[in-house]
Amino acid sequence: MSSVVETPVERKKIHPQKFAMWLAIGSIMMMFAGFTSFFIARKAQGNWVYYTMPTIFYFSTVVIVLSSVTMFVSTRAFKQRRIPLYKTMLGVTLLLGILFAVLQYMGFKELYAHNIKINGNPSESLLFVIFGAHLLHIVGGIIALLIVFLRAFRRNIKVYNTTGLEILATYWHFVDVLWIYLFVFFLANQ
Repeated sequence: MSSVVETPVERKKIHPQKFAMWLAIGSIMMMFAGFTSFFIARKAQGNWVYYTMPTIFYFSTVVIVLSSVTMFVSTRAFKQRRIPLYKTMLGVTLLLGILFAVLQYMGFKELYAHNIKINGNPSESLLFVIFGAHLLHIVGGIIALLIVFLRAFRRNIKVYNTTGLEILATYWHFVDVLWIYLFVFFLANQ
């Protein structure tokens, strides 16, 4: 009689903070899915004003995509312990995030100058609510980037724990993809 000893299979566990971020991303996705679904349903009811997207939103799209690239390079540099490159790319990501927010503000001003207002037609109100909600998520990401950036220069790094940076990078890439989705959605519904 032979006995078989089974060794327990180790499961790869997800870090609790990373799991929390994925839950938050899922919630945010559901919120924006609800926003865009409501937009489509409301559009079908009529009384709809059509408008063109400001050109500045095209530039802001390029800026946010570049910021995602610099965030990727920054995270990779940290993992490779190339700290000067990590700090530089993190700083560039922060500046690009701020530039994106400024360009968004300028785009809103341009819309307002063309008499497209939050208290106007439902099509106009929904545009402002949806883009405004995205902008709030960008501001949250900028604040997180600023905190990580300041910590990068505060002290020498002795422990190379990438968890916090990976969570920030995941969130930043998510708001990038979310913007692209929203931008394409509104272009298709002009």
